[in-house]
Amino acid sequence: MLNALEVFTTVVVGLMVGVEFSVAFVMNRILDALPEDSSQLGHAHGGRMLGALMPLWYVGSLVLVAVWAVAGWHHHGAGLVVTAAGLLILSVVMSILLLVPINNRNKTWTPENRPADWKKQLRRWNRYHYIRVAVIIAAFTLLVAALA
Repeated sequence: MLNALEVFTTVVVGLMVGVEFSVAFVMNRILDALPEDSSQLGHAHGGRMLGALMPLWYVGSLVLVAVWAVAGWHHHGAGLVVTAAGLLILSVVMSILLLVPINNRNKTWTPENRPADWKKQLRRWNRYHYIRVAVIIAAFTLLVAALA
């Protein structure tokens, strides 16, 4: 049963990493290449869509890793799993304090009501997002190492 939990958790976290990596290095570049109104509308739509899904994915991933850490406490790699859980906690805290406030504003913007500094705010969100992606990649790497 523990093996199934380990594999399932690693897949869930790995998929989350893949989505967030894609947002950072693919989707945002595509959206930024669109004409200004289309770019901003695309970012707002993405903020609404992923803003509804990702909190559940982050918290769900953290819960799965915490269950793995408890269930596998006396098994090989437990320290790696606990460290991964700490990194996922950091990613959730970063999200709540840094990224969600910007996203909550962004997802309501239209070409008619967006602030003059909307691009600056999106660049700030991207900088924080790059850091968060690095954190969750590190967590994922630790989970894979714990499986080995």
